[in-house]
Amino acid sequence: MKVLLVGSGGREHAIAKAFYNSGYEPKLFCVSELVNPGINRIVKETGGEYYVGNPNNPETVFQTAARAGVDFVFIGPEEPNFRGVPDKLEEEGIPCIGANREVAEIEMSKASMRDLQWKYMIPGRLWYKKFKTFEEAVPYVEEYAESVALKPARQVGGKGVKVIEDFQVYLKEEKKRVKKKHVESIYRDYMKGYDDVDFKILIEERVWGPEYTLQCFTDGRTVIPMPAVQDNKHAFDGDLGPETGGMGSIACGMNLKWSVNDDRAILTEEEIEKSTEIVRMMVEAIQKETGRKYHGVVAGQMMLTSIWGPTIIEMYSRLGDPEALNVLAVLKTDLVEICEAIISEKLNTIRVEFEEKATVVKAVSPEGYPLNRDLAKGHPAIVDEEEGVFWASAHLREDGVVETGGSRLIECLGVAESIPEASLIAERLTSKARLADGWGLFHRSDIGSEKSLERRIMLANMAREIYKYRERKGILGKRIIWIPGKGLEEVG
Repeated sequence: MKVLLVGSGGREHAIAKAFYNSGYEPKLFCVSELVNPGINRIVKETGGEYYVGNPNNPETVFQTAARAGVDFVFIGPEEPNFRGVPDKLEEEGIPCIGANREVAEIEMSKASMRDLQWKYMIPGRLWYKKFKTFEEAVPYVEEYAESVALKPARQVGGKGVKVIEDFQVYLKEEKKRVKKKHVESIYRDYMKGYDDVDFKILIEERVWGPEYTLQCFTDGRTVIPMPAVQDNKHAFDGDLGPETGGMGSIACGMNLKWSVNDDRAILTEEEIEKSTEIVRMMVEAIQKETGRKYHGVVAGQMMLTSIWGPTIIEMYSRLGDPEALNVLAVLKTDLVEICEAIISEKLNTIRVEFEEKATVVKAVSPEGYPLNRDLAKGHPAIVDEEEGVFWASAHLREDGVVETGGSRLIECLGVAESIPEASLIAERLTSKARLADGWGLFHRSDIGSEKSLERRIMLANMAREIYKYRERKGILGKRIIWIPGKGLEEVG
């Protein structure tokens, strides 16, 4: 059996390892712009080949797959989905684990995702407003007095999101200026070069609660959830600093338990079931809207809010990074069998199982990430490779030197009986990387710590107490919002 992997990050290294561990012993091939040292080693050990090329170009990926004679292709990152790589492969008769361009719209366009959610009245929906230009958004930003989340209306690698609380009346004018400035930066900077969506700016009501990612396998007929994972996007300890693509993540069981033998958890089983149903409804809605089948991975980037309980923040059309490491580390079912079941639309005929373990991932990044990736790029890296160390944004040059790619260099995985124990294992692994030119590296030491877990469980309990009260009173999802030009209005 031959498999082509598309992409070169830590997520793809984890996928490559899952294929390496398959009982089918597939030959693994890879195509990406950077040569990931970890993936390259697996490719060579399985007798495959590493191709350097544009993973977002449908023709490039097709020609690579045809040359290698692969049985199927597995797409790692989101951009190949957005650019129609799965469409081209399927047109040419090559099966693909990846969302085709039309169904991937639920991730690519955050505005389209919200439109779909409201059209089909899917639970966990937020009030929003979308704009095509900065000028259209300005009057709204100046009049809307509520706390808001300001976002690029397209998926741009997790960048550009800013939440502004507007509780202090004496800061009203200052916060109005901040909102306006950030909306302009979304339009001028973050959305620059993205002409594949009509709407550029998304403004949503601000909600609070613990975030989590529910990743699922789907063949368009069946949706099978993986263990919930909680990502940590802020750059520095204490959830401070700019947002990144993810500085680390935690998981244990299906519902983010403290440990295998401890019932304390961030989520309840009922909340996982509701979250899975929301993701299933989104898949059903996008298929109904487009008439296309969804073959691959779909995920809800969720938040447990006081308004709805399980609430959609965004959707993914692929595995998360670093969240993929958490779930693939405990996947007991052979990944090849899962892929074959997705391709044949028989996912309901196999049992997808996960080991009951706690997992913690911590990313080690060069200084300069995430705001100035040029500074974080091109540094010679030395990594003592051992179990649990995954290469992420790194390029193996022909002379054998590994250079930083400008994003997270390595992702360190700890597996144990409890999240705090797994955190200590991941922490030890973070010392395995250094840069030969003396440039600095940083990571978050607090991910998965007891203090961090306690805070997240407390936040979940607060949100749960309120949304459960609203549920008992029959007002779940109902709220009064000030809408510019209309005044107070009940939504939900």
